[in-house]
Amino acid sequence: MAVSLAMPPLPRAMLIDMDDTILSAYGRPEIAWNTITAEFAEELAPLPPPQVATAVLAFARNFWANAEAAWRMKLAEARHLTVKGGFAALAAAGHRALPDDLAIRLADRFTAYREEEMFVFPGAHEAIDRFKALGIKLALVTNGAADMQRAKVERFELAHRFHHIQIEGEHGFGKPEERAYLHAMEALGVTAEDTWMIGDNLEWEVVTPQRLGIYSIWMDVHGDGLPKGSTVKPDRIIRSLMELVPQQA
Repeated sequence: MAVSLAMPPLPRAMLIDMDDTILSAYGRPEIAWNTITAEFAEELAPLPPPQVATAVLAFARNFWANAEAAWRMKLAEARHLTVKGGFAALAAAGHRALPDDLAIRLADRFTAYREEEMFVFPGAHEAIDRFKALGIKLALVTNGAADMQRAKVERFELAHRFHHIQIEGEHGFGKPEERAYLHAMEALGVTAEDTWMIGDNLEWEVVTPQRLGIYSIWMDVHGDGLPKGSTVKPDRIIRSLMELVPQQA
């Protein structure tokens, strides 16, 4: 029989991630790459678009697993590099050599597509507004370039919902650097014991925050579960911010 663990009382403060926590932004990249390569099917022929998508995705995953933080400030350039890398892997395997200009156009279309398809997860605005109404101090803590992330904050009406907005590109540091969390808590006037961290990245939103004594909640929006072999143990796993809103009697 499943054991239901009681959730601790709501905290004084919440640090909330943006991409793939509040917004559907970069999750399920395989769907996006398959969609975009299908748009370029004529130019990719005779290579099947799914084969190109698989090669690009494999290169991109390896790249981001080892990339320095500076690449988060140069997302479009990083995508140029990853598509070229996927093309090079295909050529090395004996397939047709695809030109660099095609790689750049495909990467730029992927970037535009991601922007077009972005949306606020159902209930996210309502949950954040409820937290604020309950007197919880709220900080949006997001990695990425200043202009790109600030544009999302404005586009999706997040600025007025938070007491503190912390964008990596504006502050000069980001997750999982300890000072990213410490700075946000200082801005809110709280300590780790008063604070929850909520987000979709196990390293950024669970491992480091837990080390600092923050209650860490992992957002698993698609219900995929922890990666196989993961030793990370979030304090709680949710699929929606609405799960954290207290039920009204």
